Amino acid sequence: MTPTFEILILLTSVGSGIVGGVFFAFSTFVMRALADLPAAAGIAAMQRIDIVVINPWFMTPFLGTAILCVGICIATAFGVFATAPMLMYFGSTLYVFGTFGVTIAFNVPRNNTLATVDPVAASSEKVWRDYVKSWTRWNHVRTAAAILAAGVFAMALIHH
Repeated sequence: MTPTFEILILLTSVGSGIVGGVFFAFSTFVMRALADLPAAAGIAAMQRIDIVVINPWFMTPFLGTAILCVGICIATAFGVFATAPMLMYFGSTLYVFGTFGVTIAFNVPRNNTLATVDPVAASSEKVWRDYVKSWTRWNHVRTAAAILAAGVFAMALIHH
């Protein structure tokens, strides 16, 4: 493994850790705090969060790590990572499918649905309670996948 690829693995580990940390915060206290608010306030806050999260400080590690993972899989398939190829595939799979994929398949559709909800509508209370429960459940999955991916990439560097 050349120093360039070691740096890429390190960046992928750090990126996975950053994303996992953000999601961990949501799983452990942000969603709980939002759930404790009246439905109208919780919905309005989450609608705003879903807008402001689209920024370079979050999107660069979130998308950049997914891109690095795909690159790592391709490089591994071509024998670039002769050391610990299974760790490279495993870490990449955890992040791409368990973090990025879960986000696209489960969290984003829930966010898109919530974006159309009128926070003060009579039906918003039930929508909010269902959203918090299902969104948080999927957030736990992507949190675990990102943190595990960070650890797997760190193991690959240690193994090297």
